[in-house]
Amino acid sequence: MASVLDSQICLVVLCGLPAVGKSTLARELRKAAAGLGWRIAAVSYDELIPEEAFLTRRVEEEAGHTEWKQHRQAVLKSIEHFLDSPSTDQSDLPDFCGIINKGSWERCVRDLLQPSPKPAPVIFLLDDNFYYPSMRYEVYQLARKHSLGFCQLFLHCDLETCIRRNRRRAEPVPSEVMEEMERRLQPPNAQRNTWETNSIRINTNDRLNAKDIREALDLVSFALKNPLSPMDDDAEQKEADRVKCANSVMHQTDQACRKLISAAMTTARDHQIPSTSMRSLASELNELKSKFLQNLKTRLLLDSSFIESESVNVERAVTEAAEAFDKDKNEVLFRKIQESSQVRQ
Repeated sequence: MASVLDSQICLVVLCGLPAVGKSTLARELRKAAAGLGWRIAAVSYDELIPEEAFLTRRVEEEAGHTEWKQHRQAVLKSIEHFLDSPSTDQSDLPDFCGIINKGSWERCVRDLLQPSPKPAPVIFLLDDNFYYPSMRYEVYQLARKHSLGFCQLFLHCDLETCIRRNRRRAEPVPSEVMEEMERRLQPPNAQRNTWETNSIRINTNDRLNAKDIREALDLVSFALKNPLSPMDDDAEQKEADRVKCANSVMHQTDQACRKLISAAMTTARDHQIPSTSMRSLASELNELKSKFLQNLKTRLLLDSSFIESESVNVERAVTEAAEAFDKDKNEVLFRKIQESSQVRQ
């Protein structure tokens, strides 16, 4: 009997807003794939990650992240553990995977463990919002490490439609959270990120149709036949250096941005901005910082020239980033000061 290890394997990222149709597409792909002899694991982050992690996600994102990120990484580590040692007993996950729902994980990979007379393509459908490129890049890295296929299906429809569908769910996501996700959403962009080349956009304002399913299957089939090449030892070291530098830059830039925000709030008080406007200013600046740092992280991790570990490189990157944030911050601050001045007049 054929093993999973004998099969072509592809990691498929399903990304888009809540209620955009990702789970529906996953079900349709499972049906179509069965007719092709493919085996599919639908990896739903909503089912694998504990509810309390979702409740703390927004706070952690504002702070820069840890526990929420650890849960996401645990999902990928569980996939990697399965690839390294597929067995009928998936309840015995290593400690580093233990923060996901083991019962849900066993259900995810159940079909992959069924006996097969010959090697059959294996598809992991990763169902989550994946609204930042850095989230999707982690999946790409895993695919490249193990020479797997990789592609992305970005589902898109207008926000109002998503909110309307979401309200019909048993446990709807708050509308303000969906609006925030929509503001943060950064769709796959092959021109900016060459690793996102194997991506398509599917419009889900209307029902999914046969053409949508066929295009998705064609992309997955192409990715299966064209697995990624693993990094050589030198590339792995460069990648490790880049991540180390990026983390240092992120930490120092975060500290610099906090100081700039503090100075901006002092300036606002000196201009006698009302307390309600002060709260609005603080919220807007913190949101600006969060988006700025996330974009910075993506650029640093994907910039092939950012590989040196010398402190001068980090220092230069922090200085340039802080200067860029300072300009954005000043635009917000001066606008608030002007609005306050007009109200007093």
